[in-house]
Amino acid sequence: MSNFKNVQPLEDFNWDEFENGSNENESKEDLLKAYDETLNKVSEHQVVDGTVISVDKKEVVVNIGYKSDGVIPASEFRYNPDLKVGDTVEVYVENQEDKKGQLLLSHKKARLSKSWERVNAALDNEEVIQGFIKCRTKGGMIVDVFGIEAFLPGSQIDVHPIRDYDVFVNKTMEFKVVKINQEFRNVVVSHKALIEAELEAQKKEIIGKLEKGQILEGTVKNITSYGVFVDLGGVDGLIHITDLSWGRVSDPHEVVALDQKINVVILDFDDDKKRIALGLKQLTPHPWDALDANLQVGDHVKGKVVVIADYGAFVEIAQGVEGLIHVSEMSWSQHLRSAQEFMHVGDEVEAVILTLDRAERKMSLGIKQLKEDPWETIEVKYPIGSKHVARVRNFTNFGIFVELEEGVDGLIHISDLSWTKKVKHPSEFTQVGAEIDVLVLEIDKENRRLSLGHKQLEDNPWDTYETLYKAGTIHTGKITEIMDKGAVIALNEGGEGFATPKHLVKEDGSQAQLGDELPFKVIEFVKDTKRIILSHSRTFEDAKEEQKKATRKKAKKEETPAINNVAAGTTLGDIDALAELKAKMEKQ
Repeated sequence: MSNFKNVQPLEDFNWDEFENGSNENESKEDLLKAYDETLNKVSEHQVVDGTVISVDKKEVVVNIGYKSDGVIPASEFRYNPDLKVGDTVEVYVENQEDKKGQLLLSHKKARLSKSWERVNAALDNEEVIQGFIKCRTKGGMIVDVFGIEAFLPGSQIDVHPIRDYDVFVNKTMEFKVVKINQEFRNVVVSHKALIEAELEAQKKEIIGKLEKGQILEGTVKNITSYGVFVDLGGVDGLIHITDLSWGRVSDPHEVVALDQKINVVILDFDDDKKRIALGLKQLTPHPWDALDANLQVGDHVKGKVVVIADYGAFVEIAQGVEGLIHVSEMSWSQHLRSAQEFMHVGDEVEAVILTLDRAERKMSLGIKQLKEDPWETIEVKYPIGSKHVARVRNFTNFGIFVELEEGVDGLIHISDLSWTKKVKHPSEFTQVGAEIDVLVLEIDKENRRLSLGHKQLEDNPWDTYETLYKAGTIHTGKITEIMDKGAVIALNEGGEGFATPKHLVKEDGSQAQLGDELPFKVIEFVKDTKRIILSHSRTFEDAKEEQKKATRKKAKKEETPAINNVAAGTTLGDIDALAELKAKMEKQ
């Protein structure tokens, strides 16, 4: 379009004078007036259309039909990178002439003067407009639309989640105005809205053709801890973490990466086909099908512990092929223990195949079978009568359970702890974790249990006590315990005896107390029941009785002299002697 459409030739122009260089009849003022009339009438602070006559990196020159061209900074056209010479642009006349005589124009102000009407019209008409993404902001981007700074939410940039917002800065894209706040003059635009309609149609087409078992190509859209979301072309599906690989996967990032294109198989979907379950591992043969056909029960295999629980550990012997080592197959010991005591996730272990079911794809393994069962030759290592050192595992009311080695346990009955001491509970004798010397008494191979003794390591002191503590003998002892029925006395020569309350009465009539050290007479000794009955009272009561008996015997002997003729032979002195003897006997 020509900017000189209003120019008309002068009817009375004197061409002869012009050719001769003379125009005397025309004053300078008339010439200027005629010149001005050929130009557009331009008023300051108005918006007019102009034609781009040159474009470079710094400025854009625009002709509006005025006597001089206007210069506009190129930055005002950043939103339109396709600007070229000949394009018509609207400009705002700021000043017809500055100090340098330059026409000052602004494209930005021209856009702003009509931008609010334009942006509202774009919303009403659902018009597709162009915008320039200026910079990032919280939650999205700032877009230049008609000179207005509009907000582009991150969720409205594309149908796919955006991971790098910076790649969109300084780009010109198409948008739709989706919301305007008239009060605050806020504008929200969307690029996603432009492609949603097209995607919706594409999505319906894809969903209509979905079938179970169908293989499709998709793009990894998002990776979570529980699986991977795949874009199938407008339709999203989920590969659960268990369907990524035949082997165990702890993190989906180990298998796939964002934006990776992968083939997947449709496993299932709901009636609306909104929830689509996909599989990746199903596109490869099951590892069990490729397992060595010669592998059988009894073979040794190596693998890595991938999962561990209290009841056992799962060992992966090949990609996707696992076997369970139950905790009972980790040790020959029969004690209840946790698998964590034997191994941890990531450990490389060797094991023996115990069961192998290819149809069910199950395998059980054992590691204790790598060692010899100690009970197979128990009589060789632990013969009856042999002495050993064991470790105390736990107590019961009737004895102590000990372990001689891993898998070899034994019981020391409470009665086999001491020859002399009466042990009420094993905790009085030793403690858990302590070592104790034992002697093998019996072997129960069927139940895998040894009967052990501790006191048998020493001679039976009751053989000595039998000759030492004969009835009637007196020994010194200390009262160590007092009960209602009597007291326990520790004898100095060894062993313990028992005395009833009546045998604890002292010579002065008081009762013996705890800790008293006194002489005791043996009343009864029974070796079979290990019983020694003692008495303190008898030590002084029996002495008195013996003294009485001796006195009576002496007196009886003295009162029977030989008299042949009492009357004839009696003298006065004899009568006095008899009277004295009588008085003495009476006194006694």
